[in-house]
Amino acid sequence: MPKYWMITNRNIVENESFGDDFAPTTYWSSDKGSLDNFKNWKKESDKGFKLKLIGAADKFPFKVAERNEEQKHVCIFIHGFDNTWQDAARRYESLNKELFEGEEGMGICVLFNWPSNGSVIGYYPDRKDARKSAQDLSEVLNALYDWLLKRQIDTMEEKDPTKSCRAKTSVIAHSMGNYVLQNAMQYTWTRKNQPLLVSLINQLVMVAADVDNDLFKCGEGSDKSDGDAIANLTYRVTALYTGLDTVLGMSAGLKHFGKRRLGRSGLDRSYPIPDNVCDIDCTSFLKDESNVHSAYFANPDTLNLMRKILRGVDRNVITHDLPQI
Repeated sequence: MPKYWMITNRNIVENESFGDDFAPTTYWSSDKGSLDNFKNWKKESDKGFKLKLIGAADKFPFKVAERNEEQKHVCIFIHGFDNTWQDAARRYESLNKELFEGEEGMGICVLFNWPSNGSVIGYYPDRKDARKSAQDLSEVLNALYDWLLKRQIDTMEEKDPTKSCRAKTSVIAHSMGNYVLQNAMQYTWTRKNQPLLVSLINQLVMVAADVDNDLFKCGEGSDKSDGDAIANLTYRVTALYTGLDTVLGMSAGLKHFGKRRLGRSGLDRSYPIPDNVCDIDCTSFLKDESNVHSAYFANPDTLNLMRKILRGVDRNVITHDLPQI
């Protein structure tokens, strides 16, 4: 089975690289490192990729309910703003090494590599590309939802818990990748008739999220908003933030919409918050970092925090262990 997995809607440039323009979604795998080298990736068919991924997940050990924190993951990583395809591939390779590889690894991580323009001056084009990429990511989420629903039905009909899905589904989204996910979740929730019976995502980690901090203002009610879609399709949402993030300060300034960024200010608590949504201030971990916006993926403390979140450790236990700012 492949070691690395990638889904991308970037174009291919002269069969030597991925570009910054849109193209139909393609599927790729790799067995070796240096993932920023195009030649180290092998193109897969849509069906072949999905069968291999399902086959790899089916080999995960079955875990009874009381050992659910040990269950492996199939995790989608969505990179952020100002990332070339090589930037995204390098960050994915590093994240995979830190959290998903080896005996203590958490399972399989799949990179969703969308065509960010890879330029600081390209903020507005990136935001437009993020909205457009949401439709392609939604197709991936739709297929995942259908697979999870089928496994749930098969388990109920056969009354055999070992037939259930061997992997938790999770997402780690960084920066504007959260905006891609926000729109994709709305597409999927609408297309699946706003389901309430199946959690598409077990754990969603929103890292330095470049989205409005009142995204979840619907609270426990339902207003059919993007935040409503995320909260209903996810078992638990955790937003990691710090006021030290100057990149998101720039983002808020460019928007001129009057709303702060979730990844810089945390949740807007002037509104009710859904019970399955929480935030964690990572300032104590990142106060000595130079590039705070991306430091979450290099800092041992924030990486360990992500591991705990993905495992499903109770939020009160997680926050109790955090150092005071």
